[in-house]
Amino acid sequence: MRAGGNRGDVAKEIDSAFEERGWAERRLDLKTHAFLLDRKGQVKTTFDPVYQEGYLVDNVKGRVALDVEWNAIDGNLDRDMTAYRSWHEAGAITAAVIITKHQASLRSLLNRLWGDYNNARDIQLQVTKPPIDMATSTTTNFEKAELRIRRGVMGTCPLLVMGVSESTWNGKAYLGTD
Repeated sequence: MRAGGNRGDVAKEIDSAFEERGWAERRLDLKTHAFLLDRKGQVKTTFDPVYQEGYLVDNVKGRVALDVEWNAIDGNLDRDMTAYRSWHEAGAITAAVIITKHQASLRSLLNRLWGDYNNARDIQLQVTKPPIDMATSTTTNFEKAELRIRRGVMGTCPLLVMGVSESTWNGKAYLGTD
């Protein structure tokens, strides 16, 4: 029942677990050199290099990029997937991973936990709205990533999308502190 956003608590916790295993935040920039060759393979024209500035990826290890997108703005999926595809096509990474929430499943869990929490409280202390809004359609989630993959935005770049769902819940009751 914690909000996400730009490096919210959930993302920081997941990133920390990867950091303990040797992953690190990195930025990947590309510099492309283009040459025009004749039929014999002789260089006829050299073009100025094109520099593509990247952005910080939450976790990189070897040639795999991994981002945690937890309640970030929906456009982050477009940014990540476009970057992964171009980096893969340039030979800089071999695969990518996105960890996000499975919206429908976690909404169900939130409603159940919030109901249990309120039912355990005195009627005067009950609160009608949970501390986070799981009804929004403007944040990153598994379902939105799946739609983009089906549209083919990844090209040939292998992408694993992991959607954290209700089945990952540890079963503890919500006590209003976490």
